[in-house]
Amino acid sequence: MGPSDLNPTIPRPTAAPAAANPVRRVAAASLIGTTIEFYDFYVYATAAAIVFPELFFPSDNPTASLLGSLASFAIAFVARPIGSVVFGHFGDRIGRKTTLVAALLVMGVSTTLIGVLPTHAVAGNLATALLCLLRFGQGFGLGGEWGGAALLATENAPANRRALYGMFPQLGAPFGFIIANTLFIALSFGMSDEAFASWGWRVPFLLSAVLVGVGLYVRLSLTETPVFAKALAEDRTARVPVAEVFRRSWKVVVLGALSVVLTYVLFYLTTTWSLSYGTKGLGYERHTFLLMLCGAVVFMALATPLSGVLADRYGRRPVLATAMVGGGVVGLLTGPMLGSGSTALVMLWLCAGLFFMGLVFGPIGAYLPELFPTAVRYTGASLAFNSGSILGASLAPYTAVKLQAAHGVSWVGYYLAAAAVVSLLALLALRETRTSSIDG
Repeated sequence: MGPSDLNPTIPRPTAAPAAANPVRRVAAASLIGTTIEFYDFYVYATAAAIVFPELFFPSDNPTASLLGSLASFAIAFVARPIGSVVFGHFGDRIGRKTTLVAALLVMGVSTTLIGVLPTHAVAGNLATALLCLLRFGQGFGLGGEWGGAALLATENAPANRRALYGMFPQLGAPFGFIIANTLFIALSFGMSDEAFASWGWRVPFLLSAVLVGVGLYVRLSLTETPVFAKALAEDRTARVPVAEVFRRSWKVVVLGALSVVLTYVLFYLTTTWSLSYGTKGLGYERHTFLLMLCGAVVFMALATPLSGVLADRYGRRPVLATAMVGGGVVGLLTGPMLGSGSTALVMLWLCAGLFFMGLVFGPIGAYLPELFPTAVRYTGASLAFNSGSILGASLAPYTAVKLQAAHGVSWVGYYLAAAAVVSLLALLALRETRTSSIDG
């Protein structure tokens, strides 16, 4: 029994806030974790464009098979906001670190199990149903992953370097994409189409188990972020974070979701849909177009840290607005460039699209978390980011296939330009956060 138990006027001692994690460890944990998560996600995206139509959605009509495969691809984006609510609840109640470990496990197990699924030829519609269930698991896990990784970075960052720190989890997107597609390229070169369709496509999914082990090792070495540890010590956590978010910040969630629509539309048109269109519509060999995409994604990887530096210097909104305008211009040039079939113009379109993707994606890692208070930051930022995926990513490849088939490739570009306008208008309705405190 201590003095505070005898005299209620003496405040009870509270745990000291955790010290900030070392910069290198924060960068490694946020980057490696999201690289693995996005690797898992893009392995499915690539397979959905090139092999799943025949293996899990067979039909006499190739377009119908492709649309079925892309519809399964979209399931994960419906699952992501659900994952945001569930993982966000625990992330805002018990801590960022533990929740991030759980999210990584859910994503990794779902991806690995896809690698051992029977195909439609073996199990019929059961195979298709199981694929969709595991795709839901991927989205559910990623729904909890992104927000936690972004908070891990920004809540450990100096006040004048939050955008730079926040871009580390964003770098996981191009890195994961390059790793996933390099594997598919190597498999395409190393085996026949028959062997690839029989078992080769399973290798990238099974490899996820090894990568998840690496990610868990890195993340378990971290301590809790000092910002959340302080809030926990001062009993400033929300009892039901999602209820608190919708009571106080629902407008920010809606505007935040709309502001990231372009991010999703731009990325999945320049990767998943363009891969399908390039191989089936323009006649490129699969490995050739994958190599082109891997080269173009380098521009996204370069633009992402650049955007973090610029956002810390000039503010989040100016950098994001510039990138959104650039994304809209890329949309208007889709018909003349991508539709031309010229390798030089197609490559230029891919590089430009993914460069502006990096510029618009990089600052989001800091910007969305900065819009919410500590007590609901995990839930709020995750909900905004992942709700935008329903309007953006889940519909983008499917809508593009329908538009291209009905009206031509230029209309896919108009769709991209419209997404840029929507995101820009939402951004203009949000506040600047560069000088805001996140310790509250």
